[in-house]
Amino acid sequence: MEIWTKVWPFLVAILFFGLLISIHELGHFTFAKLFKVKVNEFALGMGPALFKKKKGDTTYALRLLPIGGYVSMEGEDEESADENAFNRKKVWQKFIIVAAGAVMNLLLGVVIIATVLSMEELIGTNHILYFHENALSAQTGLQEGDDIIKIDGHRVFSDMDISFLMSRSDDGVFDMTVRRDGEKVELTGVTFETEKEGEYTYITYDFVILGEEPGFLNILTNSFKRTASVARLVWLSLFDLVTGRYGLTDLSGPVGTVNVIADAAAQATASRDGLITALTLMAFISVNIGVFNLLPLPALDGGRLFFLIIEGIRRKPVNPKYEGYVHAAGLALLLLLMLAVTFNDIVTIVKN
Repeated sequence: MEIWTKVWPFLVAILFFGLLISIHELGHFTFAKLFKVKVNEFALGMGPALFKKKKGDTTYALRLLPIGGYVSMEGEDEESADENAFNRKKVWQKFIIVAAGAVMNLLLGVVIIATVLSMEELIGTNHILYFHENALSAQTGLQEGDDIIKIDGHRVFSDMDISFLMSRSDDGVFDMTVRRDGEKVELTGVTFETEKEGEYTYITYDFVILGEEPGFLNILTNSFKRTASVARLVWLSLFDLVTGRYGLTDLSGPVGTVNVIADAAAQATASRDGLITALTLMAFISVNIGVFNLLPLPALDGGRLFFLIIEGIRRKPVNPKYEGYVHAAGLALLLLLMLAVTFNDIVTIVKN
């Protein structure tokens, strides 16, 4: 029984990770079938096949390692004379098929976030309700009743953005745009108290925002707003990684992700707050996968979309041989990165 208590959260994590991959690949598969593209294989997982069944032109496979999946389409990576080959479809159809996987992950994120919002007692807004005693931000520009629109030039989509954008500061000083009495007001040098602890700087969040009771309309609108916040958070985090704010040791791969989901799954059974935390994490991971796949990098969906844009401009496709070389090189680099991140995940787990 004690062993099962430790094992089941990991099984839940693996199943959820598999669900994310399934949703992604199902997006490609659905639109490929909709546009009558010949699909040679629809596989969930990687490695040796545990189960295979052919129906029509398509082989459906469940593979051993739950770390990926793929939709193998006729004419996707090579020229094909088959009238139903991917390469013989119109550019806009190919674009939709390639983008559909990431879009499905983003929509799953919206659904999970909507579920989370329906469970919360109050939904946060960007409206300042009141300040804590001796709040420094109130002395340097902010006022009760302000709606925070931008922080350091970044738009505030939801209440999540306020804490995230503030957390990126090293000095606790911000330029903000607020809506005050119906008009936009530009504020410079809005200051918050900070505390240094080792290499990290912590900012005192010295005001309280207005919360609204969940209802159909604000759940719907805020689910999309929070998804936009998470998507932007992924972009900014990648920017911070490239610019050196974070290192490779701050990244997490499949092993680390499964471990974190397993911890969250274990907490989810303990309390309602634990369940909300677990669902929020799952939404974040789903949106993360969607955004990351849209990056214009070789071997990712975004890289293929980039070549399709070029095809649309040139009115003829890039030579599949050369495109294949680019994607192969990108895949090799991604696999090396994955190995490095996975090694870091294992070391971190062992140390903890």
